[in-house]
Amino acid sequence: MKILKNPFIVSGYVSADYFCDREVETEELTQALVNGRNTVIVSPRRMGKTGLIEHCFHQERIAREYYTFFVDIYATGSLKELVFMLGKHIFDTLKPKGRKFAEGFFAAIASLRPAFKLDAVTGEPVFDIGIGEIRRPEVSLEELFAYLEAADKPCLVAIDEFQQIARYPEKNVEAVLRTHIQKCTNTTFVFAGSQRHMMQNIFFSASRPFYQSASFMNLGPIAEEAYRRFVQRHFRQAGKEISGECIERIYTLFEGHTWYMQSMLNRLYEQTAKGEGATLEEADIVLHQTVNAQQAMYQNMVAMLSERQKELLFAIGKEGRAREITSVDFVTRHGLYSSSSVQSAARQLLEKEFITKEENVYQVYDRFFGLWLAETYGTGYRL
Repeated sequence: MKILKNPFIVSGYVSADYFCDREVETEELTQALVNGRNTVIVSPRRMGKTGLIEHCFHQERIAREYYTFFVDIYATGSLKELVFMLGKHIFDTLKPKGRKFAEGFFAAIASLRPAFKLDAVTGEPVFDIGIGEIRRPEVSLEELFAYLEAADKPCLVAIDEFQQIARYPEKNVEAVLRTHIQKCTNTTFVFAGSQRHMMQNIFFSASRPFYQSASFMNLGPIAEEAYRRFVQRHFRQAGKEISGECIERIYTLFEGHTWYMQSMLNRLYEQTAKGEGATLEEADIVLHQTVNAQQAMYQNMVAMLSERQKELLFAIGKEGRAREITSVDFVTRHGLYSSSSVQSAARQLLEKEFITKEENVYQVYDRFFGLWLAETYGTGYRL
């Protein structure tokens, strides 16, 4: 088993030892996968969707009996880019199995054959094609699905930030994908997304192709007690201590949002010497260091916004969790221009992913950015 210098990982998946809880969700998703049920997972970004999927993919039965593929399409903006990401990931996953697999891949995916090249130094096959060279993405997509269906083991494909397909300029992307996916008998899919409203529109609207095509899983925060045990176990294994109160304050501040807690504890663990204990005061210092380290980026982000957008963002940052933002009370309290201008600014901030809206509660999307706003334009913050 791989042993890490710092057990509080902030990217990727290492092993079950560094994965906290999610026992119920792991069992639910694993059972769905092995029984061929396509699944939708929705949660805010950085809540742990990727970790959960990778954890399931590393379960002994799945790792032994299935080919697994995890494709993040957040940065894609067209069907061509989706085809590129899917093709490249399938190729990169199978490449370690040898040149025969790589050659077989390009033999099956005829439309992507120009991407088959040999590295000039190592002589190994590489996937090298410009997105503009993908002339017929619908054909390439059909070939990719056919390749998965012909595999000698069942395939599991997780597509992260799946809501991006609704932003593609092509009009029939959902219908094309749904047509191929519903024909799959050797491939099961996980559709993960962070934009709840968009994901619900894709899968719950009767007029959309993916309507009722997958089971639904809502991924919330890890239970506080489970996370406290996880944190204290790793501190104690290294001969360090951390109080339950300190963990509770961190958990409460970030409302159980996994990545932000892990980022904090990664730094706090690093700065706590063996034989010593992490105090609340030290944790507060680490928190401010973490937030302030991103100040230049946050200043640039604010500079991108219009005056009305800034005013609303600052107001939401001050409140932390803002409700009824178009009400006379909220507009007056924060000196905003008008309810209609707030409504327009909120729509634009949501589109740009500066803020989120969950059950009529508005928050700054990046929790550290929200704290920086509270410090810079509000009354500050502390653990």
